[in-house]
Amino acid sequence: MTAAPADPEFTEVAPPTPAEFRRALGMFASGVTVVTGLDDGEPVGFACQSFASVSLEPPMVLFCADHRGRAWPRIRRSGRFCVNVLGEEQVDLCGRFGSSKGAKFAGLDWDLSRWGTPSLRGVLLRVHGEVRDVHVAGDHDVVIGHVHELEPVVTEQRPMLFFRGRFGVDQDDPATALGPNLWGWGDHWG
Repeated sequence: MTAAPADPEFTEVAPPTPAEFRRALGMFASGVTVVTGLDDGEPVGFACQSFASVSLEPPMVLFCADHRGRAWPRIRRSGRFCVNVLGEEQVDLCGRFGSSKGAKFAGLDWDLSRWGTPSLRGVLLRVHGEVRDVHVAGDHDVVIGHVHELEPVVTEQRPMLFFRGRFGVDQDDPATALGPNLWGWGDHWG
């Protein structure tokens, strides 16, 4: 196959602005997770919607973390993480970890896993892993992790979805709408 000749009528187009990019890619529904770790005995974590499986053999996952975040550098330093997959009713948990403000674990019940990472209660799944590779990609790091253990927790709950700047796909429900600076709209995750 050969490339088509350049169209003489083609004109350069400016790349999308961050707001245009966010709005357009908001059309892709994604699950929502909270990535947690322990650093110097203190639990840290951040909300993350960029999470995927990478390999079955060996078992590997990836997640993306903002360079400007407070939690990700500390999780990276510790080398271990837990990806907590949220259910649709855990909007408050997502808001807690999706904001750059406040103490994420203050007043929150959680458990320390045998891997030395915070495990959140009532989530759909916990993925316990170790950081293997980190690739810089723009303003984020793409983190590749080796999975040590999968811990399915709740099986009857529906997953939390993020779509068009809201939780879930029911756009008529104002309870699922996000404010302009809540969970990812102006905050720095990670």
